[in-house]
Amino acid sequence: MARALMFQGCGSDVGKSLIVAGLCRAFTLRGLKVRPFKPQNMSNNAAVTADGGEIGRAQALQARACGVPPSVHMNPILLKPQSDIGAQLVVQGKAMGNAKARDYQAMKPGLMRAVLNSFATISRDADLVLIEGAGSPAEVNLREGDIANMGFARAANAPVVLIGDIDRGGVIAQIVGTKVVLEAADAAMIVGFLVNKFRGDPSLFDSGLAIIARHTGWPGLGLIPHFAEAHRLPAEDAVALDHDSGGGGEGVTIAVPSLPRISNFDDFDPLKQEPRVRLVMVKRGRPLPADADLIVLPGSKSTIADLQVLRGEGWDIDLFAHVRRGGRVLGLCGGYQMLGRELADPDGFEGPAGSVKGLGLLEVATEMTGKKMLRAVEGVCLANNRRFSGYEMHIGRTDGPDCRRPLLRYADGREDGAISADGRVMGAYVHGLFSDDAQRAAWLARAGAYSDLAYETQVEQTLDALAAHLAAHIDLDNLLSLAR
Repeated sequence: MARALMFQGCGSDVGKSLIVAGLCRAFTLRGLKVRPFKPQNMSNNAAVTADGGEIGRAQALQARACGVPPSVHMNPILLKPQSDIGAQLVVQGKAMGNAKARDYQAMKPGLMRAVLNSFATISRDADLVLIEGAGSPAEVNLREGDIANMGFARAANAPVVLIGDIDRGGVIAQIVGTKVVLEAADAAMIVGFLVNKFRGDPSLFDSGLAIIARHTGWPGLGLIPHFAEAHRLPAEDAVALDHDSGGGGEGVTIAVPSLPRISNFDDFDPLKQEPRVRLVMVKRGRPLPADADLIVLPGSKSTIADLQVLRGEGWDIDLFAHVRRGGRVLGLCGGYQMLGRELADPDGFEGPAGSVKGLGLLEVATEMTGKKMLRAVEGVCLANNRRFSGYEMHIGRTDGPDCRRPLLRYADGREDGAISADGRVMGAYVHGLFSDDAQRAAWLARAGAYSDLAYETQVEQTLDALAAHLAAHIDLDNLLSLAR
């Protein structure tokens, strides 16, 4: 069996995913067979795996850092939020239905078997497994039946490194307070702590590290400065969108409405890196920009509900005005479904059963079906005659007159998507189009911008830089010695 080390945080968004990704690359560069593992994830930013399932996007990035294909066993439990109190439950890559938060608490002990099975599967082919927790072990009200943090650490006998985020303030209280609320047996699993996102002179926090160590009995394992290039890597979940208004440079304006249940929003990460693109992630309460060259409707985990929000915000009015002015619209997955005449969910797969009128910008209609499509695809985009690669991750069947003008043709001859009669409105089910350099360049050229960004190369370079950054501020030999 492999050695294992788990990384838990004092809260969400403290940098667990990024640190694990960087350590995956750092130890892989040392010649170790490293694998990532996250028992339970909650995110609508998912990735298709080589074995035909889906996992959190962060674990797919961590697998990439290890130089291996992503597997469903790297993230055996994935929760995809559909409302404030409910989520779709994905177990070892396959959707198993929906669960409300209270019901899920009762289900967790039974899910531990799948978690430990996947952990054993991953461990058999590794020298080192780096495990990422979820949320915080300090949420002791959720400790009973826990499978994401200390419940898993205890079951797998995995030592834990606790991560605090100094950037949000109160890091001494974060770490010391976690020790105070943990039961003694859980606290005993922690072998040290890291302080992340430091800015300024590190010597000024020497006394802070000593105070934490004195109050907890845990050794400090590193003070990690803020990693400025983190924005070049895909974010794990929608919490990153709360303080993200977009990115990129100046020139072509691409607008994306930030819907409450937006999914696979890493579709837009490459556009943020383009120096000749102004990407605007439009928050609720603000109009879609009138000067947008392209409006993209994103994927959604709750398409009908998000369509209602879109109308409630008046974004449909902005969208119709944009089209009347000659602007272009692209719908991706759920956004494609919204563009049609009607959207029906007769069995309530994504929410209450029913049907609604769509935006009517494409002559198509969608019915949600129970079979979920999960697979990598490639082919030719018929709007620009350039090859593309991406992935499908959806339920629903879309048909209608505009489908006779498909947007994409797959390598196996199947066609996907639709183009309006005037050619200004398009949609398809495929995610990842903008990650493909040739496709992104073609879309930007149509709007009058030039692209020379090698996005996938940049991701690899950033992972290497992250690994070097962590190696400079953490004793990796010491960290490895703590794994068991």
